[in-house]
Amino acid sequence: MNEELQRLFNKLIQIEHVSTTLYLAMSAYMGRLNLTGIAHWLRLQSEEERTHMLTLIDFVVDRDGTVQLSSLAAQPSDFGTPLETFQKVLAHEQFVTNSYRQAYNYVNQTDPQAAVIIQDFLREQIDEEAQAKTIIDRLRLAGGNPSALLLLDQELGARTATTTAPAAR
Repeated sequence: MNEELQRLFNKLIQIEHVSTTLYLAMSAYMGRLNLTGIAHWLRLQSEEERTHMLTLIDFVVDRDGTVQLSSLAAQPSDFGTPLETFQKVLAHEQFVTNSYRQAYNYVNQTDPQAAVIIQDFLREQIDEEAQAKTIIDRLRLAGGNPSALLLLDQELGARTATTTAPAAR
């Protein structure tokens, strides 16, 4: 694995690492607000991002590259209302999508195998952003209605762990 490709994948690994801790911090915050369904949804999202990180790590290792995990900045402990929290989720997912797009533009010209794995992540980002947008829309519909918020919280709590990312080892 050449140095440029290794640097690019280490950047993506770092982004997924940040995603894991961000969603875990959001989950803890929602748990503190007793919105246990939303907390559950965000916890599963954190686990999914960790799976993404591990998939990228495995790819680098399998290509004889060096994985460099950097330290992470502390995450906030307050994310505002559920609507504000999911607006932050969407903004983060859009950042992730853009990062994978940039990576794909580079690897598509230089390394077809790397392009395949990045394309798989880009495909999944469509769903990641759509889920966040749907939840934001539903939170807006709920407005300040506590009953509607609790129903949405219950619905999000029914999420089950699924692997939509490229297969982990």
